[in-house]
Amino acid sequence: MATLTNIYAPATAVLEDVIVETPTIRTFVLRPTEPMPFRAGQFVQLTLPGVGEAPFTPSSSPHEPDRLEVTVLRTGRVTDALHDVSPGTELGLRGPFGKGYPIEKLYGKEVVLVGGGVGLAPLRSLILAMLADIGQFKRLSIKYGARTPDELLYRGSFNDWRRHERVDFAETIDVPAAGWTGRVGLVTTLLDDLDVDIANSYAVSCGPAIMLKFVTQRLLSLGYAPAQIYLSMNRRMSCGIGKCGRCNIGPYYLCKDGPDMCYEKIKDYPDVF
Repeated sequence: MATLTNIYAPATAVLEDVIVETPTIRTFVLRPTEPMPFRAGQFVQLTLPGVGEAPFTPSSSPHEPDRLEVTVLRTGRVTDALHDVSPGTELGLRGPFGKGYPIEKLYGKEVVLVGGGVGLAPLRSLILAMLADIGQFKRLSIKYGARTPDELLYRGSFNDWRRHERVDFAETIDVPAAGWTGRVGLVTTLLDDLDVDIANSYAVSCGPAIMLKFVTQRLLSLGYAPAQIYLSMNRRMSCGIGKCGRCNIGPYYLCKDGPDMCYEKIKDYPDVF
């Protein structure tokens, strides 16, 4: 893993393409001037000169360090401005930061990934990393939910994921919609008929805090131990290096010790969700 010579200075990256995923979410395809190796689940600070920076977890494969994709939900000043930029714009990248997913711990296991809304973006990097070495895993089960069909990310990849022998994929929307013939209900309903050897399994979830709370409760009720549950908690992070104190849970800093945290470590501290 490459080390940063100056963690405060962004490297230049050229915006090669902008993919419109949903009415409020776009994927930015970036070409750094130097490759940026990263682990699935690590995050970068993306800088728009003259506006500011914000943390995002790459949604692309860690096997392509010279081409990064970040999927951005329009939520505020920096993300609003990013949604207005065009290919050819020079942006800044700092990172990677955090530890990323413990992918080696998943070897030989059944892995359940639960994503909600734009929370599929960090999980997509893990999915691509696992698919590149799928023989290392017993099975991969992807459960994904969004509010409406229009808000489902990466819909062009769903059938590709389903075609893999060791992968099963299911999606749902929160409420009925015209023309929708698939599952309807919160993403936790996809866990009701979970066909997994729980004793030989890990679960990883990413999405809004309230979703993480109810997914965790459901997994515990199914028999998962806290040590078998990992939560991607990309909230409140600012500096990315454990200095500003905005993202701590107990003694842990999400930006340094996570952002993908084992529930066993954080479950007894207040304000986890």
